[in-house]
Amino acid sequence: MAGPDLSVNAAPSSTVHAEEIRAIPVRHPGRWITAVLVLLFVVWVARLFALSPNIDWDAVREYLAFSTILSGLRMTIVFSIVAQLVGVVLGVALATMRMSKNPVLSAVSWGYIWLFRGTPALLQIIFWFNIALVLPTLWIGVPFTDIGFTVRTNVLITTFVAGVLGLGLNEGAYMAEIVRGGIQSVDQGQTEAAQALGMSRGLTMRRIVLPQAMRAIIPPTGNEFIAMLKSSSLVSVIAGAELLTEAQNIYSRNYLTIELLIVASIWYLLLTTIATIGQSYVERYFARGATREPPPTAFQRLRRALVRPRSGTSSSPGPKPPGKEAR
Repeated sequence: MAGPDLSVNAAPSSTVHAEEIRAIPVRHPGRWITAVLVLLFVVWVARLFALSPNIDWDAVREYLAFSTILSGLRMTIVFSIVAQLVGVVLGVALATMRMSKNPVLSAVSWGYIWLFRGTPALLQIIFWFNIALVLPTLWIGVPFTDIGFTVRTNVLITTFVAGVLGLGLNEGAYMAEIVRGGIQSVDQGQTEAAQALGMSRGLTMRRIVLPQAMRAIIPPTGNEFIAMLKSSSLVSVIAGAELLTEAQNIYSRNYLTIELLIVASIWYLLLTTIATIGQSYVERYFARGATREPPPTAFQRLRRALVRPRSGTSSSPGPKPPGKEAR
């Protein structure tokens, strides 16, 4: 009795065409159940606030474009931009000092970062606002000469200056570590190759190292600026006339506390959203040459999330079944 033919040349009993194979996606019911539960919770929270009889939404709409609120909004933007610029400039200088071979410069930079990063920004704002208790007057002029003048500290260190100093000097400590980490992320061989071509240390830093380090510096710097927009509310402790301060001044008179806090929250969310979109475009600019495809912007990510291609569709035709070739 002959056994079955096990040779490799044995023809299959049936032929399955490639176009007849239909891929069935794996089902994940747990994901959908979790998504539905989370969506129901979000809807419940939104409905709880929207239909609450204790929240006057008409007052929210009224104070959203109130002149005092808009004035505080402008001050928030000014505080954030000026303090961030101070932090960036100071951070670059401190990072350069920290990586210097001069032990004095390196130690001073390390001490600054240790002090200002180790104390709260709120404490630093209050300190600069009350610096007149330590230095009632300040002398401004040419060192080691009599050329100069004396000014009262309270005249020079205003609320705005105290807020900028507190936020900017604190931000400089964090930016120093961000810049130092970005510079150290560039391969050491880049610097060695530039020095072999006769480029000076400063020229190497400006032309070779920093352009590549910006790809690692920009994302955390953008996050720091977004945090600065919210940290500017700390200036309210010294009546800095920014957004939160103006909202507090209003609800201290009309007792619409929750309504004014919602108004401030809406404006803070709008500012951080604009900053996030701007950060995505800056990241795309500095990513040129590093990746074949630049990272998507916020609008591109939103469009991809809303419009997804249908699964199973393809623009290229599938393989022709055997025996159906054109003759």
